[in-house]
Amino acid sequence: MIKVENLSAGYQQKEVIHQVSFEVGKGEIFGILGPNGSGKSTILKILSGQFPSFSGSVSIKGKPLDDYKIKELAQTVAVLSQHYDISFSYTVKETVKLGRYAYQKGLFPTWTIEDELAVQKAIDMTGLTNLENEKIDLLSGGERQRVFLARALAQEPDILLLDEPTNHLDISHQMRLFDSLYKWVQEKQLTVVAVFHDLNMAGLYCNRLLLLDKGSVKSINEPQNVLEEESLSSVYQTKIIKKQHPVVPTPLITLTPAMEWNEASVFPMLKTVQTEEAIIVEAEKPLKTLSSAVLNSGFNWSKYFINRHVDKHYNCDDPEQDMKMYLEKIGYNSAYTVGMMTAAKLNDASMKRVQTEQFSLFVIVTAGMSNAVDVSKAYLRTDLVRTPGTINTWIFIDGKLSDAAFVQAMMTATEAKVKAVAENQILDPETNTIASGTSTDSLLIAATQTGSFIEYAGTITQIGKAIGQMVFEATFEAIKRYKERNGSI
Repeated sequence: MIKVENLSAGYQQKEVIHQVSFEVGKGEIFGILGPNGSGKSTILKILSGQFPSFSGSVSIKGKPLDDYKIKELAQTVAVLSQHYDISFSYTVKETVKLGRYAYQKGLFPTWTIEDELAVQKAIDMTGLTNLENEKIDLLSGGERQRVFLARALAQEPDILLLDEPTNHLDISHQMRLFDSLYKWVQEKQLTVVAVFHDLNMAGLYCNRLLLLDKGSVKSINEPQNVLEEESLSSVYQTKIIKKQHPVVPTPLITLTPAMEWNEASVFPMLKTVQTEEAIIVEAEKPLKTLSSAVLNSGFNWSKYFINRHVDKHYNCDDPEQDMKMYLEKIGYNSAYTVGMMTAAKLNDASMKRVQTEQFSLFVIVTAGMSNAVDVSKAYLRTDLVRTPGTINTWIFIDGKLSDAAFVQAMMTATEAKVKAVAENQILDPETNTIASGTSTDSLLIAATQTGSFIEYAGTITQIGKAIGQMVFEATFEAIKRYKERNGSI
């Protein structure tokens, strides 16, 4: 649909873009990225015929751009610019109807059913149905942006050029806009070229991305390959971290502020309170966590860690909501709290600490074994519900862990727990074989993300050795106390 070859252009003989080349296929959403002044908007102006180039060529649907007449180009290419001047107090619908100008013929053009349907569809698609009789000069900036997008869509173009289309739009309308555009691209094989400042929005919806650096092409590829930490940090002169989106297979870009935590004050200021009702650990500043908790599982940043005792007959259809209500009752913000539950007696908890030159480690384990399971024989189990029994393991680390280290720390801790269960000769009551844990075990890794960088936490690393020893000892001790309380030894 679009072919750009060796394009150079600028203002007053000063080049803004240099030897830019790319192609955009039919039915593709193509994103253009780059910092301010990198030439993103200049490329769109050239593609729309608004701005001449110094050199190079542009063709649309196999035809040189210079060979298009104005109305012919308007029937093929529609543009949504960043800014519009409002000269007349048109209504929303009157403004959108201007998008059909390219299809009007003669001195006295007639308004057709096709024109009306195109306008109404554009209004519906941009969520303006309830505003179509409002004056455009009385609308908010975000509402006006949607009006001008609707006008562009009313042209029913083959190619849609968008210059920062989410400018002035709130989150819901950003998502609605691109969800609708994506659907339209699939149904109508529309080609979209869009300039983005929002890297994550570009990654979510674009098939390919063009990254500009000082007017030149830095990279052209799929989002996964363009949104790389090193190249983005170089182009934007900002430290950028690339993760993976939790729901869809696309990158998730985060920014890193220049400020640093006070490394000396975070870990030593952990406050631990132990009662029969709950074990509560409070951190002075948020810790990065990975857990299988009832509340705020997965990766999070949390300040409060609560292991709540519940009755052995506890049964709730929505334990997460129940935990939130409990936290509200005792005065804790659920958004910053990792919450677990156990029927084990909290007085039997075991706590271990270790300090090295590279890191500090604090481990808390509570253990109830009434629901012990041998994972290798679990397929033989016939029961669906048993008496609650849980091993809850908390590991606090004063160090800066990679994501891999978080996962490896969980693996190491799990291996240590299984060994402690086996050493205590805990049996699966149905299979009568050595258990590996319970069916409701929960695990937390929490790190200050300051101090020494810890890339790996496998069983033979320094941190892994400490986790293995402390978790084994704490779990062994907590199980022993459980057995003593229940008369098992």
